[in-house]
Amino acid sequence: MTDAKKGDPSKMKPKAASYYKQNRLKQLRAFCHTARSGSISKAATKLYLSQPSVSLQIQALERELNTILFERRGPKISLTPDGKELLDIALPMVEGMDSLRDTFASRSGNLNSGYINIAAGESTILYMLPKTIKSFSRQYPGVRIRLHNVNGVDGLAMLRADDADFAVGSLLEVPDDMNYFPICRFTPTLITPINHPLAGKERVRLEEIAAYSLILPPRYLSTWNIVISTFQRHNIKHNVSLETGGWEVIKRYVELGIGISIVTDICLEKKDRLGVIPVGEHFAPRNYGIILRRGKFISAQASRFIETLSPEFFRRSGHVQDPASFRSSHDSN
Repeated sequence: MTDAKKGDPSKMKPKAASYYKQNRLKQLRAFCHTARSGSISKAATKLYLSQPSVSLQIQALERELNTILFERRGPKISLTPDGKELLDIALPMVEGMDSLRDTFASRSGNLNSGYINIAAGESTILYMLPKTIKSFSRQYPGVRIRLHNVNGVDGLAMLRADDADFAVGSLLEVPDDMNYFPICRFTPTLITPINHPLAGKERVRLEEIAAYSLILPPRYLSTWNIVISTFQRHNIKHNVSLETGGWEVIKRYVELGIGISIVTDICLEKKDRLGVIPVGEHFAPRNYGIILRRGKFISAQASRFIETLSPEFFRRSGHVQDPASFRSSHDSN
């Protein structure tokens, strides 16, 4: 950091140099957690250390490498160019060492401990993941799964802070620090009450949809932007009478006759009492996939879960599977 004094490791006494090398992993771990969280206090909390201890470890690493790794700007810290280079080198090493036990257990056929943190939206948790979680939990009952119900922005933040191993969901724009691998595609679908004038039609025009009150998710979600921008692009007036979150809530209000809605067919089930009309010719299909932070070390548990979700993932990233394979289990009951 900027207040650290540079030193030449070659001029250190043998015992001092040996001490720093023996503690290099601790120093690199402190550096990586600080870099990922952007905060010494957050890194200290994760490492169960005091803030001065984390600062001292980073300063020792800076002395050994004879460089400055962080710049301080008020209460915030940011990586220097050398810090960014070191993070690219050190992060996979630190993550690999921290996961050594689980990786060894996996390769020796004894993967039955540890945990996975998965960031996903409500629709993904409700409709896409249940069968995978059920299958994975039966095969690896000792691995704990933590599902974090978050929107897209918060999910990306969790990936950047290493609070999630990976995310599952739909991503319209891929940030530079993320990798996105679509594994399934779903069709935009108009849903109506069963007795609605549009129910039973095979195709509908945008003007016909716009003639009725719409129920849509909140405007900060991507579905709102997709639907509204389509109407605006064709200069078609429309009326959003209700904004509410969650496909189950939207389906319920449509069933009650309060309005109609555009959903992706990931949320549709045989039990639904709805009129269903595909509208893929008007609205682009939605891909759902796996989102990973670039350079992220994937733990053995996370790797097995991803393989359960998409068996071809590691052999053919971007593989699109049959949407039917993701239907929630009660579809087959």
